[in-house]
Amino acid sequence: MAIDTELHYGSLAKGSANELFLDPKNPRLGADKIAKNLDPDAILNEMRDWELEELAVSFLENGFWPQEALLAVREKLHGETHLVVVEGNRRLAALIYLQLTVEGKPPTPKWKELIGDKKVKAALFEKIPYLLAETREEVNGYLGFRHVSGIKEWDPPQKAAFIGKMIDEQGLSYEQVMRRIGSKTEPVRRNYISYRVLMQMKEHDDEIDVRKVEQRFSVLFLSLRTRGVQTYLGIDIEASPAKAKRPVSRDKIDALIRFARWLFGGEKDGERIEPVVTDSRQMDRFDKVLACEASREYMERTERPDLEVAYRTAGGEEWEAYEELESAATHLRGVLSVIHLHRRSRRIQEAVEKVARASLELLRGFPELRATLLDEEDQLNRPVRSRK
Repeated sequence: MAIDTELHYGSLAKGSANELFLDPKNPRLGADKIAKNLDPDAILNEMRDWELEELAVSFLENGFWPQEALLAVREKLHGETHLVVVEGNRRLAALIYLQLTVEGKPPTPKWKELIGDKKVKAALFEKIPYLLAETREEVNGYLGFRHVSGIKEWDPPQKAAFIGKMIDEQGLSYEQVMRRIGSKTEPVRRNYISYRVLMQMKEHDDEIDVRKVEQRFSVLFLSLRTRGVQTYLGIDIEASPAKAKRPVSRDKIDALIRFARWLFGGEKDGERIEPVVTDSRQMDRFDKVLACEASREYMERTERPDLEVAYRTAGGEEWEAYEELESAATHLRGVLSVIHLHRRSRRIQEAVEKVARASLELLRGFPELRATLLDEEDQLNRPVRSRK
């Protein structure tokens, strides 16, 4: 990885040749803000609620440790070449807010209280350690490992956007991204396809609440694992980057809009529409609903569909009952091999009684089956006549 190992020092002083700038392409800003190419003041304002105060306290107590050096590149920024920090933006923003507070322009009263009567050394703002890389691409592997696979993970939409940009802007394959960030190919592929689905949703932001999608991006990511969603949207989850650029075809856009409303809610005629799927744990039910034609039709024709109604229409309750009975039968078969060793145990006797009573109650609902089983039991208990 071509990152200079020599430590450099930058400054926040106005007019300095080494002035450090916040990154308008920082994945933490989100795709909407990145697209706006925000100026430094706007970026700083966006970062106000990023819990910078804890970093500021550390700087006041310990200074800026060289081992926490920023990573920077020289790039064109609003018409001029500057040192743009691609790793360490929270640290840089904390320093900027500290400097503003020292100059008598605290962003909030909390920052004024933070400094109190402490004397802040000018070196804190004039000697900021950083490592220099030639291009942003050279540090992508490090950023990916640190924030996608590593100890300081970005939020799900930021991870997906980072992977998306590596593939779209650098032309990397899933395997190349996987090797650079230390992940696995399947999550890289699904992150990319999820990101591209989000990009398509943004083309229809007049009908899709994209902000809600970004807030619950992990739900979108999770949904694309299910066969029902893949089929409903016509998404090939194994598609190459070239084919996954637009994962939802033109004839499936209406389905995409409905899908977004079901998962993330929306607005119609000025009235808020709540999502049908309110919890990621409901994704299995949603999958079964989309896989069933009758329940799918109910969802599409009903203005405010109910997931439970759709699930029952899809035979979901029957499937649940079947799975529970299969699980119970499997457990009982496992117990039969050892139960004879514990016949004298009171606890075992009580448990067997519970199972027997539950089984009798179950069989009352299936009289023909009950009669068949009793007849089989009767035949087994008949004495065998000896032949002369």
